[in-house]
Amino acid sequence: MTLHEEDVRQALRSLTDQALVRSASSDSRVAKFEHRLNELYNFHRHEIAVVCVLLLRGPQTPGELRTRTERMYAFEDLEAVHSALYHLMRREPPLAKVLPRQPGTKESRYMHLFSGETAPVVHSDSELATEAPRASGDEQRVAQLEAEIVKLRRDLETLREQFAAFQKQFQ
Repeated sequence: MTLHEEDVRQALRSLTDQALVRSASSDSRVAKFEHRLNELYNFHRHEIAVVCVLLLRGPQTPGELRTRTERMYAFEDLEAVHSALYHLMRREPPLAKVLPRQPGTKESRYMHLFSGETAPVVHSDSELATEAPRASGDEQRVAQLEAEIVKLRRDLETLREQFAAFQKQFQ
C-alpha cells in the first residue's frame, strides 16, 4: 500500500475531528497518534481485537478471527469469538454483522459496520472468467477493474525501476 504524506495527514485530521484518534506524544521527532476506540465505545479487549482485525482484513470467519487476533487477545475457543461478535452486533448502533454464507463455504463471515452496511462483493475466479457483463452494475465493476489493472501496471513498472536501481548498487 502506498500512501502520500498529505493523504495520511488529511486522514489523521478527519479522525482527530471525530475524536477517534489523538496525539500520543510530542517529545519525539515524529508525530505519534493513538486510537480512542476504547474510550468512545467502552470496548473490552476481546472486542477491540476483533474490530481491529475486521478493519484491517475485511470480512472474516470466527476461526480466522481467533487466529488473527492471537497477539492482541487470546480467545479460549470459537465460542468466545462468537460471543465477542454477538456483543458487537447487539450494540446500538450495531458495529458488526454476519454476511450470508457463500456457496461452497461452511462458515459465515462477519464484517464491521464502521463504513456502513455495504457488503463486499465476492466472486469466484470462474465467475469472473465466464460471466459476461449483464447490466450497468457489471459494466461499472469492469471499468473499476480495468482502472485497477492500469494502476497495478504502473505500480509494477515503478517497482521494476526501483529494483533496477537497487541492483545497480551492487554492480
